[in-house]
Amino acid sequence: MRIISGKWKGKRLAAPTGEATRPTSDRARQALFDMLWHAPWAGRDLVDGAHVLDAFAGTGALGLEALSRGAARAAFIERDRAALAALRANIANCPGAEAQVIAGDAMHPPRPLHPSTLAFLDPPYGAGLLQPALEALDAAGWFAAGALVCTELGARDPLPETRFEVVADRSHGKARLLVLRG
Repeated sequence: MRIISGKWKGKRLAAPTGEATRPTSDRARQALFDMLWHAPWAGRDLVDGAHVLDAFAGTGALGLEALSRGAARAAFIERDRAALAALRANIANCPGAEAQVIAGDAMHPPRPLHPSTLAFLDPPYGAGLLQPALEALDAAGWFAAGALVCTELGARDPLPETRFEVVADRSHGKARLLVLRG
């Protein structure tokens, strides 16, 4: 697994062993960032200078990809110890990354230092965590007005019932990419 584009293009990303962490595939990440740069509801300026949230961060691949492509800063929320170790190693391998690691639960988040203009939520498939995480992060103030929230869920996971507007819904193998606007 590598960073696909930007200033850290080609940097390898560490991942913990075992099944507890499921990193977003390079293919799905490329598809998501292609949408963010080229879709009529998005554009490159969406990523440039963005304040990013990567919740259920795992390896941090989504947030680091955004930083590599010009985002200003990223906050990563992760609770698994092995994933946190990989995440911290990946951030350290990206010189100059403006990153905040929060060892905690996206279901009970602290208040943010900066509301996010671009957020990534990648909860475990089939666990029913997307809707309650969206609600908890929203209530804590993590989403700026008009923020884009990019989620990855299993192909059979239900869509969340939320105040956010669905702007894209795409399947990529076992992954379903859902992009919401707040």
